[in-house]
Order: sequence, then C-alpha cells, then structure tokens
Amino acid sequence: MKKQTGLACLLLCWVMNGFAFQYPPKDKWWEPVNDTEYLQEKSTVITTSQPVSSLAMLNGECHLLMEGQVHLLKGESLSKVVNSPKNVYRLKTLNNVLFAFSDQGLFRLQNTSWEKIGDARYVDACLHLGKPHFATQDDIFRLEENELVNIAPVGGYLSSDITMVMEDGSQVLADPVKLSPIQRIASYSGTLHILQPGQLIQLDGSVVNEYFIDWGQLPSKNTREMVSRGAQLFVSTDRGLGELRGATMRHFKGSDGLPVEDTYSLTLGFDNDIWIGTSRGAVRRLSEGEYQYFGAKHWLPDNKVNDIAVGERKVVIGTDGGLGIIEYIPFTLAQKSAYYEKHLDEWGHKRMGFIHTLYNHEGEWLREISDNDGGHTATYLAAMSYKFAVNGDEKARNEAVDAFEAMLWLERVTPIDGLIARSIWSRKGDTGQMGQRGSGGLPAKWNATADSLWYWKGDASSDEVIAHFYSVAIFHDLVAEGKEKELARDHMTRIAGYIVENDWELIDVDGKPTRWGRWNPEYLLRPYGWDDKGVNGLEALAFTKAAFQASNDPKFKNAYQQLVDWGYAENTIRQKKTFPPSTIAPWDDNLAFESYMTLMRYEDDPELNSIYWRSLERTYEIKRMEQIPWFNFSYAALTGNNAELEEAVQHLREWTLDCTDYPYYNSHRDDLFVQPGYISYEGGLKAISPREKAVMRGSRRAIVLDGGSGNKVMEPVGYIRDYWMGRYYGFIKSPEKAAPVSENLKPEKGGAAPYRGPMRPEFL
Repeated sequence: MKKQTGLACLLLCWVMNGFAFQYPPKDKWWEPVNDTEYLQEKSTVITTSQPVSSLAMLNGECHLLMEGQVHLLKGESLSKVVNSPKNVYRLKTLNNVLFAFSDQGLFRLQNTSWEKIGDARYVDACLHLGKPHFATQDDIFRLEENELVNIAPVGGYLSSDITMVMEDGSQVLADPVKLSPIQRIASYSGTLHILQPGQLIQLDGSVVNEYFIDWGQLPSKNTREMVSRGAQLFVSTDRGLGELRGATMRHFKGSDGLPVEDTYSLTLGFDNDIWIGTSRGAVRRLSEGEYQYFGAKHWLPDNKVNDIAVGERKVVIGTDGGLGIIEYIPFTLAQKSAYYEKHLDEWGHKRMGFIHTLYNHEGEWLREISDNDGGHTATYLAAMSYKFAVNGDEKARNEAVDAFEAMLWLERVTPIDGLIARSIWSRKGDTGQMGQRGSGGLPAKWNATADSLWYWKGDASSDEVIAHFYSVAIFHDLVAEGKEKELARDHMTRIAGYIVENDWELIDVDGKPTRWGRWNPEYLLRPYGWDDKGVNGLEALAFTKAAFQASNDPKFKNAYQQLVDWGYAENTIRQKKTFPPSTIAPWDDNLAFESYMTLMRYEDDPELNSIYWRSLERTYEIKRMEQIPWFNFSYAALTGNNAELEEAVQHLREWTLDCTDYPYYNSHRDDLFVQPGYISYEGGLKAISPREKAVMRGSRRAIVLDGGSGNKVMEPVGYIRDYWMGRYYGFIKSPEKAAPVSENLKPEKGGAAPYRGPMRPEFL
C-alpha cells in the first residue's frame, strides 16, 4: 500500500484523539424524527364527457355543473339534480345554503326544492358581516330574508379622489361614481372589496376608494378570481398571485415557489390553506407559503382546472376532462409501510421470492421478468431484514428468508459456481413474453436449464453483483441463523471467488466476459472503461470486503489488497460523475450507495476509511438537493453526520398510495429553481416531490421533471426499505399510535394473477 507521510501523520492524530472512522459512528450529529400522524392524500379520478365548469359543497356533498345542468356527486357516480334551474353557469355555497347563478336569475336550494330570489344576471357572491351579498356587473345586493336589497346609498356612491371633495366635505360629481364593471367581490377586514378587470377597489361605506393600496400593484391587468383569508386577500391573474395585506399588494410568482403563474379559481381549504385552479393543474398553497402541485394524470383527468370545492378533508377539482378527488386520511409512516406491504400481496408483485414490476399487456396485468430481478428483490430483502431486526416480526423474517432463497437461486440456476443470472423464466408457469432485449440494448441471452423447466437470463452486470452483496450481507448480519448463515456466506464467497479467479471479470456461460461485469484494470484503467473506474472499483472493494468479513478467507483479503494497490480506493473519491451529462447514469447512484453501505460497515483501516469517507462526502453533497431518504439515511448511518432527516422523512410522507406509473409533467412549471442552500451539480432544475411524480424504485431521481407511462404498476419496495432502514438506525422513532391500516384503506385487489407454475428449489 502506498502511503503519504503527511496523510499518515494526520490520520495518526485522528486516531489518538478518538476521531478515527468507526461503524457505527460514536458521535451522532442528528436528531431522530417522530413518526407523527399526518394527512395522506388518496386520489380518485372520474372522467366525464363534458367539462365540469363549477362546483360547490353542501353538507359534505359536492354539486357540480356540466353544460349548465346541476349534478350531484355520490361516491364515484354522478346524477342530474331533478327540477334544478336550467342554464346555470355558477354554483356558490354561503351560510350552508347552495345558490345557483342562471341565465334565468338567482336560485337557492331550500331542502329539496329550488327557489328563485332574483331576476338579474349575477356574477359573484360573498359573505360580508354575516350576510350574503350578491353582485351583478353594476351593483351589489344584500340578501335580507327573501329580498335582495341594493346597498347603494341614497344619492349614489362618493369618490375617494380628493379633487372632488369640497371645502365642507361634500362632493359635487359631474358623473355618478359606478362600481361597474364588477368582476368579483370579497369581504376583507370588515370592508367589501371589488375586483374590476385589472383593478382592485375598496368600498369604504359610501366611498369608492380606488387609491387604498400604498405599496405594490396587481401582478397583471388580466385578473380572474378573489378570495380572502384572515389578514390576506388573494387575487388570481395570468402572471401570478396577488396578496393584499393591509395597504400592501405583494406578488407571488414562479420564483417564489408558485408552480403555475397562470392562475384562475381560488378556494379556501380545510386547513388554513388555499386551493388554486390553473391552466396547467391544481395548486395547494399552505399557510406557511409552501406550494403543492397536483397535475394530470395521477390526480386529475385534465390539466385545465375550472373550479375547486373543498369539504372536510376532501377536495374536488373540476376540469375539462372530469373530476379529480383528493381525500386526506390520517396516516403514520408505519401505516404507510404496512399499506405498501399489503399492496405487494394484493397486486401480485411477488413470485417465488422475487419482486416484480407489473405491466399492462392487452388489458391484462403481467409480471415483468426483468433485466434486474435480483436487484429489485435485493431492496425488499434489505427491507425485511431491517424490519426483523427492529421488531422481531416473524412474518418479516419469513419474507426475508424467501427473498434470500430467490437470490440464492439466481446463482444456483446457472451451470457454473459463482455465475449469477439476471432473471429466471418458467416455461410452464410464466405468462407474457420473454424479454428479447438485454443489457445496453443488446439481444437478451436466455439459457435453458438441464431439465428444460427454466430459462435463465445471462449477461449479468455489475448492478446485479453488488445488489447480491449489499442485500445478502445485511441478511447475513441481521437475520440469518445456522444453515442460513452458512448459505449466505457461501453465496457471497462463490460469486466473489468466481470473479477474482477470472481476473476480475464475470465470465458468462459462453466463456466471454459479460458486457458490464468487469472490474479488472485492463478495463477500468484504460479509455474504454475509464468512466466506470470509480463506481466499479467501489463495487469490487465492497464485495471482496464483504466476502472476507463473512468467511475470513485470506484470498479475499489478498484480493482486496490487490485492488488497493492498483489505486482503486483513491479512484472512488470522484466516482460520482457530474459532467458531461451523457456520462451521468442515475442507477450508478444506487450502486454506489449499495457499495458504501457494504464496504464502510466492515472497513476498520483508518487510512482507507478516510478515503471512502471523502468519497461519500462528495457523492452525498451532489445528491443532497434531492432529499431522497436512501441517500440521506445511508450517509447518516455511516458518518453520524446530520443528513437533513426532517426533509428525508417528509419525502416519505409525500409518496403516493397509488403505485401506478402515471405520466407526469413538470417541465412546464414556473417554479423550476434550486432551493436556497443547495447546489445543482448535475444540472437539475428542481427536486420534484414524490407527490408530483410517480412511485419509483431504488435508482429514483428527484430531478427528472417528466416521465411515466400509465402502463406499469411499480413495486413500492423503495419506501419499505427506506422506512425500516430509518427505524433500524434510529432516524425515525416508533409511532406513538401504532394503529393498523383500517379495512377501508387496504389496497384494492388487482394486478397480476397468482403464479401457478412449478416452484423454486428449496435450499433450506
């Protein structure tokens, strides 16, 4: 090993002063996060043949308009309201009374019958000083019992223009002061405010005040809606949101976090929030000024939002394509994990211990026998291992053992000890088609077993290799007993031994190296494989260290030392690529952190650990802006440093319950900027919330703006692993309310039919 005197002295000082790297870290610079109950969104989408133009809630029920006809939403069904007014263009609820604005006048619903109370064409209504007020384009009326009374003073309105005020305070007006054209009205600070196209005026008793705003101005002359909430009055425009506070008008736009500046409808929420309808989806503005974006196709049938109605923890959004219904359900992170575990069972993601994505083929959900069945299953194996280590759950142990045996089979199914398969296909039990594409777009390499019952996919890559070591090492340390421990040890030593014996290459059944299974210096330290020298070197160091840790076989210690002598440890420091963009592979981040979590748990050499720590620090700083728990938790577990655990836990809360890979679009948004305190090293414009994307697996990236297809249902094992990893390391506390997922919140049955073919060999 090459050593630099200065570095060695520095490390010696660290060791003498107790600062040498150790696992688990002695010092912890983080505070655990409580698993407090939060409100989880649940989505329902109802498509309609006509646009939904207006909505209103009454006694928990939603009334809506389609082509001028009032409809009632019951569950997920729509029915016309009999004997309702015709040609209705707006619905409004005031003081628990539903009003309908029609070409034939103003109507209100009394019990089950509609009563006409006005003949004019009304444009808006609000509650002011406890009384319903209604506006036509020219006048404002107060509803007194059954009569609409014009609030205009005798002699007409006065002007706030000081040039029109006489010495005695009277006014002589050449022309009467008018309120028109009235667009919207709202009660704010005990005073009526009137929105005219491009102008906000205040009705101060009998005075029409056009000059009450001392600071600021409306974002645009193209004004749309208005709503008041406490000390704020909001106005929607095509260039953002205006907020009146006292005599100051502020302007909220994309750079302030508003996802879409082209705003229309404004509706008060149930939790001191405001819902904003836009031309490109719905936006929720929380009381703290945080924004949440809800777009098609997950949350809405169409992005053109016409109106929004809010009930008790329920929001109904009317669009040109139908309704988006969002219910808010009290949840804990533990309950969500249990929900996802049930989803795996109910939707048929499991098959012979493997975990699969589902895909839609001619209307039928089928399990995808993928390029990386071992890699996808590895995440679940780690998840169940952590869960068992936390609470001793015997079901979790059984699930871990089942997944472990599936991983074993990927090596035992091949005719060569140490060679692993990507996936396994049953000739008599699997449905759909065997994938014809392999690694990097090359043709798939399927091989039949000697008994012809199975096909196994060759050309395994470094992805699968490190996934085996990452997950099996965790299983070995936290779950395995007796023969299980022996099998886990033998599994790792067979694979590592085969690679080392073949000069650091994974030799396929055809006698040639697989496309990506290469860790030798002839590949990594030459131009062809130069870009991979960091991450592949990190993998090789990790799997040889894990094999030695499990077996204490000196050949793996020697192999590890050989890698160090080649400079592989130093190469890990800059393993994370940021430029040029064509070299950035998001799955490499997953491989790197699987390697860190394997290598750094076992390494006790202070000099080498200082190198790996620098590598991890650099990598985590690049990934930090995405706030993904997998990266944050791994970094905190290995270093003890603060890893923004609150943000990581919030990321878990924002995962959606529906695992369908819906199309999502964020590149159109006006709030695409990097949050203060972060640097985008990979060129990402924004870290997108899981709520605004789709469920993704371990190599997920928060900076991908658009994606999804709607033709897949993803396995939510990334959440399950991250949650139980957080619990195992103490980042997430056990919830105070350990309530199970209630019956009405269980995932719906669906997905792939149960596997009916021959079963996997048993190894225990």
